[in-house]
Amino acid sequence: MDTMEILNGIFREVFDDSTIVIKRETTADDVDDWDSLSHLNLVIAVEMKFGVKFALGELQSLKNVGDMADLVEKKAKKN
Repeated sequence: MDTMEILNGIFREVFDDSTIVIKRETTADDVDDWDSLSHLNLVIAVEMKFGVKFALGELQSLKNVGDMADLVEKKAKKN
């Protein structure tokens, strides 16, 4: 399973919506109910699933899900 597939599963779980299909270009504007609280839950779920830890500055620089996937892969390789 690749990173985007795993992230898609996390999104479905966090947003409790089995119909979500994310793409690299997906942003918070594309997902119903993606607010600050769900964003925090999403970040925690991603960190736990991939065994990584994000710095605040890293998260603020993310523009879309593709950027998140790239950051996850970069951090996972370091572990």
